[in-house]
Amino acid sequence: MKYVLVTGGVVSGLGKGVTASSIGVLLKACGLRITSIKIDPYLNTDAGTMSPFEHGEVFVLDDGGEVDLDLGNYERFLDIKLTRDNNITTGKIYQHVISKERKGDYLGKTVQVVPHVTDAIQDWIERVAAIPVDGKEGPADVCVIELGGTIGDIESAPFIEALGQFSYRVGPGNFCLVHVSLVPVLNVVGEQKTKPTQHSVRGLRGLGLIPDILACRSTKALEENVKEKLAQFCHVPLEYIFTLYDVPNIWHIPLLLKVPFTESKLVVATSVVRIIKKTKLNAYTPLNEQDQKAHLAISKVLNLASVVKEPSLEEWTSRAELCDNLHVPVRIAVVGKYTGLSDAYLSVLKALLHASVACRKKLVVDWVPACDLEKETEKQNPDAYKAAWKLLKGVDGILVPGGFGDRGVEGKILAAKYARESKIPFLGICLGMQVAVIEFARSVLCLQDANSTEFKPDTKHPCIVFMPEISICFLARWVLGFKNSYGRHYATRIKKIHLQCQRQQIRKTVNPDMVERLEKAGLSFAAKDETGKRMEIVELPNHPFFIGAQFHPEYKSRPGKASPLFLGLIAASSGELDTVLNPASAHQPLVSNGPKNVFANGTSKKSPNGLADVRYNNGYCNGLYTR
Repeated sequence: MKYVLVTGGVVSGLGKGVTASSIGVLLKACGLRITSIKIDPYLNTDAGTMSPFEHGEVFVLDDGGEVDLDLGNYERFLDIKLTRDNNITTGKIYQHVISKERKGDYLGKTVQVVPHVTDAIQDWIERVAAIPVDGKEGPADVCVIELGGTIGDIESAPFIEALGQFSYRVGPGNFCLVHVSLVPVLNVVGEQKTKPTQHSVRGLRGLGLIPDILACRSTKALEENVKEKLAQFCHVPLEYIFTLYDVPNIWHIPLLLKVPFTESKLVVATSVVRIIKKTKLNAYTPLNEQDQKAHLAISKVLNLASVVKEPSLEEWTSRAELCDNLHVPVRIAVVGKYTGLSDAYLSVLKALLHASVACRKKLVVDWVPACDLEKETEKQNPDAYKAAWKLLKGVDGILVPGGFGDRGVEGKILAAKYARESKIPFLGICLGMQVAVIEFARSVLCLQDANSTEFKPDTKHPCIVFMPEISICFLARWVLGFKNSYGRHYATRIKKIHLQCQRQQIRKTVNPDMVERLEKAGLSFAAKDETGKRMEIVELPNHPFFIGAQFHPEYKSRPGKASPLFLGLIAASSGELDTVLNPASAHQPLVSNGPKNVFANGTSKKSPNGLADVRYNNGYCNGLYTR
């Protein structure tokens, strides 16, 4: 097993996760099998109880693990399925060590950070790295490890020590350290400054880790004299220093690490970057004539030069470049309570992006704070109220994502009501589905008191109730992970676009006692779980597109494999739903999904192979236009 460790210096938020994912993409394109581990030095055992404002979204894995959002990046970039153990936290390690101490496994020894905690970290890495995550048998060839935080953080000290020991445990030729650092450009002088990176590398060396490769973040490509200076003061070979400058979207990052000179040439004129296209598929190359070939540098450090082939990134290159060529917008409103931080809905945004690109549309996201749609806001802040409703009424489609707590719920209900009555395409996820059911009960069944027992325990008409296995006294307990859902005989669009395998993050469900009454009024529960007791998908058959899902389809969306429900939303919002539902009638292919198990009418059958030629969106914020 070979290991690539990615660390970060100077400041947080440099993009270590994207860099680690991109290294994985590059090595995978060389024919290697890749797995990933994320180390988070915080004391929480997992990310499940952390506020989205603190750490962004909580990503849910097939085994129910609630993990850092970077693992979502790994899964999307590498098309793999990770486990909860692929996310290491200080809390998990200490819990493991203390459990062993209580059982007497240390035979009366004084339990200390060194060697007991550091050994536990190393053993955990070796054990998890051997778990296959790509659907094949046997361990991967390379494990990419990302150390969260910034070098010098006090909470990461045990992990730094453990990783230093680990590099000696696995031996030379099996460990490569990539240090991501910042090379800022001061506006006053317009000069790239190397001093922050010099100090970061000096601090890393002082902690016992020696970087093999530098990945330098900057607003533009590093100048040759800057690279020479870094090589001299950081003791890293010139050819092992790579520049990761700002690009329109993150799908360009793997291409920056591997840039064939024969395909295109990057011209840097002051701060303007232009691409001169020379072939059908284009990539980037620095101003100097020395290519950035990170795969060669990593393979040399890991003694893989004889087995690594030239990376095949034609499909990835095509996606990255095609995302610059989308001009027809599709405007989607995301109505949520964490709209001030886009990372709180990162997987939702990525799923929207995958679907919009599959439909060849430029995604424009309008953030609508759910609270601003409520009547109370109209009294207290009329300007915010008017602005929110103006945004909502100007979109092509509406998405209400998951969440918990009663803040903003009434606003989400109003958004669902507007979508239903105005025939605007609507997709509700988890809580978004539940508010759609509540709104239908209030407006169509005239049950004005209809609500969820979470928000109003004494409601006379509980549409949404806690599941029997959930402890109301301990609301952090959820039903998590991989679940099946099965279509029913009257499903209209769902039987064509819904895939069976999904991930759950729920603690409430539609009240079974109200299902029959809701169905008679026209609300179709198009899919249930395997027990037949939980409603998984709700649909309005007489609406252009009005669907709610109890599960989280965004976690399964991949570049080139758009989530069917998100694809349906974007297609309906673009007026192209019939094309997606009946791809054989389309003159131009839209999306490549490959063979899947589709459950329609409760029967499993293979869907036909998907259609190729996937295009990606371009814009700000990783390919998204937001406002």
